[in-house]
Amino acid sequence: MRKIVFDIETKNVFQDVGSDNPADLDISLLCIYDYETNTYDSFLQEDFDRLWPLLEKAGMFITYNGDHFDIPLLNKYYKKAGRGDLTKIRSLDILKEIKNCYGRRMKLDQVAEGTLGINKSSNGLDAVVWWRNGEIEKIRKYCLDDVRITKDIYEYAQKHKKLMFKEGPFTKEIKMDIKHWEPVAEVKTQSLF
Repeated sequence: MRKIVFDIETKNVFQDVGSDNPADLDISLLCIYDYETNTYDSFLQEDFDRLWPLLEKAGMFITYNGDHFDIPLLNKYYKKAGRGDLTKIRSLDILKEIKNCYGRRMKLDQVAEGTLGINKSSNGLDAVVWWRNGEIEKIRKYCLDDVRITKDIYEYAQKHKKLMFKEGPFTKEIKMDIKHWEPVAEVKTQSLF
């Protein structure tokens, strides 16, 4: 199964559009990691014709808050391009999984610090300012960093069946139920008779 990790940065914020619907925002840049090719890539809006075929080959998206934010926002562009509906592709939203296992949401930065011992390189509000200032390379670096963090957190949870997060001076553990994260391959058995 082809897995794609992705993250989106926007040109604006909810205050700018007078809405809390992610689909009302505009994408500045999208970055991916493709497990099949072991490569990272980035896409401005004018590059989406190159992005769509990659997403259409995916068996699963891996995101952090993607079910609520990234997928609905990207789906707006996908539908406008006449391509269909990205919500039909299997999605693993790590934030949603954390909430299901721990009972509340938390920031990617908390999980990155607790699990990986690193912090995010910036935040989404900085990315909006960078867009307005034409600093595309800063956005690209930040977005790729978030994709790497999301990928590393996913792989850590797969291996250890837990994630860690920082809360003040404390590091706390979240036991992760990962058995449904990826479909179980059907095992063919041969008859002995």
